Amino acid sequence: MDSSVCAALAARDYEAYALHFSYGQRTELRELVSARAVAEALGIQHFLPLQMGLFREIGGSALTDASIPVPNAPAAEAIGSSIPVTYVPFRNAHFLSAAVSWAEVIGAKQIFIGAVEQDSSGYPDCRPQYYEAFQRLIETGTRDGDIEVVTPLIRLKKSEIVRLGLELKAPFDLTWSCYSGEDQACGLCDSCVLRLRAFHDAGVRDPIPYATKAAIGRY
Repeated sequence: MDSSVCAALAARDYEAYALHFSYGQRTELRELVSARAVAEALGIQHFLPLQMGLFREIGGSALTDASIPVPNAPAAEAIGSSIPVTYVPFRNAHFLSAAVSWAEVIGAKQIFIGAVEQDSSGYPDCRPQYYEAFQRLIETGTRDGDIEVVTPLIRLKKSEIVRLGLELKAPFDLTWSCYSGEDQACGLCDSCVLRLRAFHDAGVRDPIPYATKAAIGRY
């Protein structure tokens, strides 16, 4: 959801190039289908899918290790109050590194990423300081040092992202957020509950299918 709004912003203002990662996540195939469809809907002509097998080999996350179950969103504490088992260790640094490499090749000067700090699962690689530090790395370690990481959503609430996406006509019906379901979203994991809450707070219906509606009333 966040990535589609971020892509809509980029496509509105620039000739956008889309980069997608299959990194061994449970919903790998479903996310690839979704990413292609979103890029097509936004008129993005350049779509590069990349395979990253290292996260499945490393393990340690419920998203990439089949032996670790994906938990339901916590009922007794706020989502994001602790780092969840769905955190993929240092994932976004790998994504950004690949994006910087491609940017140097094609001459792109900005990299958009839909990271969100507020109202999220509490992942450490979604903090503004993380991207400020990575920006210094780019300035030091690239040929010209002039590529900028852009995080337009990082300080927004999820409901604000939904409203912005509606203004931009982001194709929410093509997006996928669930950590485990591929035909229908589970409606119970952190990502589903945060998404459902965002649409609820924005006063609009979430257009994707859910296997259960039990989570819809959990706000």
